[in-house]
Amino acid sequence: MKFIIKYGFYWGLVGGLMSLNGCFVAKKYERPELETNDLYRNFSESDTTNIAQLPWNEFFTDVHLTDLIERAVSSNLDLKIALQQVLAAEALYKQGKQGQLPAVVLNGTVASSKFADNSALGQQFANIGDGQDIGRIEQYDLTTNISWEADIWGKIRSNQLAARASFFQNEAARRALKTRLVASVASAYYELLALDAQLKVANETVEVRKRSLETIRNLKQAGNETEVAVQQTAAQLNTAEILQISLQQQRTLLENTIRLLLADHPGKVERGVLKEQVVQQDLTLGIPSLLLRNRPDIMQAEYDLINRFELENVAKAQFYPSITINASLGMQSLALSNWMESASFFNNITGGFSQLIFNRRQIKTQYEIAVTEKKRALLAYQNSLLVAGQEVSNALLIYETELQQFEFQEQQVEALTKALDYSGELLVNGLATYLEVLRANDEKLAAELELINTKYQQLNAVVTLYEALGGGWR
Repeated sequence: MKFIIKYGFYWGLVGGLMSLNGCFVAKKYERPELETNDLYRNFSESDTTNIAQLPWNEFFTDVHLTDLIERAVSSNLDLKIALQQVLAAEALYKQGKQGQLPAVVLNGTVASSKFADNSALGQQFANIGDGQDIGRIEQYDLTTNISWEADIWGKIRSNQLAARASFFQNEAARRALKTRLVASVASAYYELLALDAQLKVANETVEVRKRSLETIRNLKQAGNETEVAVQQTAAQLNTAEILQISLQQQRTLLENTIRLLLADHPGKVERGVLKEQVVQQDLTLGIPSLLLRNRPDIMQAEYDLINRFELENVAKAQFYPSITINASLGMQSLALSNWMESASFFNNITGGFSQLIFNRRQIKTQYEIAVTEKKRALLAYQNSLLVAGQEVSNALLIYETELQQFEFQEQQVEALTKALDYSGELLVNGLATYLEVLRANDEKLAAELELINTKYQQLNAVVTLYEALGGGWR
């Protein structure tokens, strides 16, 4: 009973503070209402899924490409750096989760003091005892210090939620980086196949123009053509040879770029051929609101908004007093032999509050900055959604346009191939000029190169659409 009376006040103080713990001034985060229905066109209200929900190893079917992406995802150094940032944010999040627990410190000390014989304490201790060296005393301490702050205004809780949002923000950033990495590898791979195809056309063109040059030279010897025709045909051959060298250089540089994405040294890249690349998946867009949970950059922007929202709560709570309880208990003794006795036990508990009255406007400034940062994060979140909608619309438009162009360009190449064959026969028979043959050669080469580029643009638009919808990180 005596113990209860003696310490009842302190436990009542603790209970009272804990009962006030729910008096938060902090607000609860609610997702802003954003209009998503008109973010992009050509979607069906019945589509509850889209291609972004397919893992990249199911969306892409070329085994060489999936092998390259697998290697990039496991080895890319930028992705590994992002993972370390996530782990650091996770550590802070785990620390923040313990914010409402008390801090407990255990201290143990042994002190030995020898007072000067002529000092006041030395004279005092010299007059007692039975001839022992009383001037030296020893003290043994074992103390536990406990400190706890009552989260009356929600400051600690808001700090916890801010740390949590920061962790998920870093994780979303890592996912966004993975999405870009997958898209970069796929886009570079298709471009490499396009360069292979264009180089093949250039090689064939060089051989054809060598034969054309030989034909013109024979016609000159027969008196049917001039040296001007020979030199212009030779210049046309040189143009094809220059293109050949340029394409070889671009191909090697692109191989090195892909190898860098794999965190590997420059070298060859195993690959297929462009004409075998097909889009086997239905390009379902899904409803625009799916972007909120599919696009990592939008998730990242929202977690940044949540983080800023909670930090505003923290800044607001700074205007209110901090209430803390500090306690210490342990054992003290001048002799090790009786250190564990009940008479060596001590304890104390204190409760108090602190309230800044004047600190040169720092708290108000911090709050104003927090409000501004929250507004900035909200605008960035809104903008990320608008940009995502534009990217989806643009990628779909490019894909559909390139698909239509490809059909007509195939017909164009077929017509120009026939025209070149006919003009070559007419030249040999004296019914066409070398200029007509040169023009037919140039038009056919340009059309073939453009046809290959259109095929690449079509495949790249599919990659861009997959990325724009939020695919690649799963």
